[in-house]
Amino acid sequence: MKKQILTDKAPLPIGPYSQAIAAKGEMLFISGQIPMKPDASLAGDDIETQVRQCLDNISAILERAGFTIMNVVKTTVLLKDMNDFAKMNEIYAKYFGESKPARAAFQVARLPKDVLVEIEAIAIID
Repeated sequence: MKKQILTDKAPLPIGPYSQAIAAKGEMLFISGQIPMKPDASLAGDDIETQVRQCLDNISAILERAGFTIMNVVKTTVLLKDMNDFAKMNEIYAKYFGESKPARAAFQVARLPKDVLVEIEAIAIID
């Protein structure tokens, strides 16, 4: 019914959650990814670098599960500062291209490890 997806090409979970869960082999729910490298160090102090790392983590998890970025149907982006939205959006658009999953974006008071962004995703295979 559900399968945990785990890859060492993205940071290992630092709490009680999975990198991703595949449900019935057709859906993949990717936990919020912060800009942490696989070696557990944080990537950069700027929003562009941090967004790239979050999306690289998501891409690595997708690949491990047999999915691609084109399979993502929904994302949620949590930003420390909504003033970073335009810069985040520019990087995000390069990763998703014409795929354009549904998305919500929120400004939040604080994120784990005081990072600037966290992104979660849901993917599906036909």
